[in-house]
Amino acid sequence: MLLVRDPGGTKISEKIRKILLDKKNRLAVSSELFLYLAARYQLVSETILPAWEKNKIVICDRYCDSTLAYQGYGRGLKVQLVDQILKSFFPIPDLTILIDIPVQISQRRFGSNEPDRLEKEKLSFHQKVRKGYLEIAKKNRSRVKVVSGAGDVEETWGKIREILDNFLSRN
Repeated sequence: MLLVRDPGGTKISEKIRKILLDKKNRLAVSSELFLYLAARYQLVSETILPAWEKNKIVICDRYCDSTLAYQGYGRGLKVQLVDQILKSFFPIPDLTILIDIPVQISQRRFGSNEPDRLEKEKLSFHQKVRKGYLEIAKKNRSRVKVVSGAGDVEETWGKIREILDNFLSRN
């Protein structure tokens, strides 16, 4: 099994991640999209595809649905165009677990951590992103499983574990 993060996970992708999350940077919406795509393509070609060729399970903390939710639904880029780009260049995962949490609760959980460029966005942006994620889940019910993240960590992990166990027992 291989655990990776997106954006990130490779030397180049980590450099792009720093640009994307640096709160000093003001990125044009399309620049933001292309930076995420570049970081992900590097991760897929350098890490994910080689792992799949060795029949490894790859767990990624974010992936294409995040780009569709943030840049499509959140930033207002054409959702169908972003979706078409993603489907043209990136393999579709077999399973996606969406940990859904109301925006106000997630923002309270930041605690004393300094928010990054995306976390600093207005409440309305985060609400659009959440709505986008839920729309993606609705359109992809066989692949995307929604788990409430409003409870405690153990409760959420228990629900995720059950989904994973069911999925792995079928494959």
